[in-house]
Amino acid sequence: MNAKKVLVTGVYGLIAGAVYHHLCAQRDTYEVYGLARRRHPSVRVSDDRALDVPEERFFQSDLSSLDEVVQAVQGMDVVVHMAAEPSPWAGWDRILASNIIGSYNLFEACRLANVKRVIAASSNMVSWGYRDIEPYKAIAEGRYADVPTPIPVITHEMPPRPRDLYASSKVLGECMAETYAYRHGLSCICLRIGWVVAEDRPPHREGQSIWCSQRDIVQLVERCINAPDDLRFDVFYGLSANRWNWVDIEHARQVVGYEPQDHGEDFFPDSE
Repeated sequence: MNAKKVLVTGVYGLIAGAVYHHLCAQRDTYEVYGLARRRHPSVRVSDDRALDVPEERFFQSDLSSLDEVVQAVQGMDVVVHMAAEPSPWAGWDRILASNIIGSYNLFEACRLANVKRVIAASSNMVSWGYRDIEPYKAIAEGRYADVPTPIPVITHEMPPRPRDLYASSKVLGECMAETYAYRHGLSCICLRIGWVVAEDRPPHREGQSIWCSQRDIVQLVERCINAPDDLRFDVFYGLSANRWNWVDIEHARQVVGYEPQDHGEDFFPDSE
């Protein structure tokens, strides 16, 4: 059986780099390539996780050129699309260039090159507006005694509630993924990723409900890479198995077998 050819965009970023590391360790299973706008790690990446992508497997591009992206995705089985402007405080010009035009070029290039599947990074921030209402507001503020059991979780079928341009661009990215899935037959899976940090732990008590460990998000990406060929389009929340999760991770369990291993409350035992 031939190894799957996988291109990871934004490869020098935190999550993309972790995915690249993991896939590269399975040389008989994956032939891994990387794409990034520059050949040095993001400021979010610790020195011990720095990558050295071989020159012959690296494409330097900021996704602004459709021709360059077509060249990069040519011959790939799967593209893991992590490249983006990551800041919720970024201005319109940066959001437009990276998250909207860049995403369009990526999906269109994959269509032109007959790539089988795209796994695209969205964000749980597309649902951030729910944190303005109870009981999600209580979870966000760490008022756990005010949270009902079971928690009425937000699912991927509920309307998004973005609160900034970054999150809005991720909603549009999901819409583009669905368009390419149903209009052009490209398998597209969107991951609403939680808070992944270099320290690999929730930075504070209130952050445990949106946290995802690096090994859990890597597992979810790999499960999506190997999902059945007939999975045309879906959206999964990518969080660890946190006690105070307010979004649904059960859907990812049911569809692709996601089994998160980590729990945010392990770092804050007083929040049980």
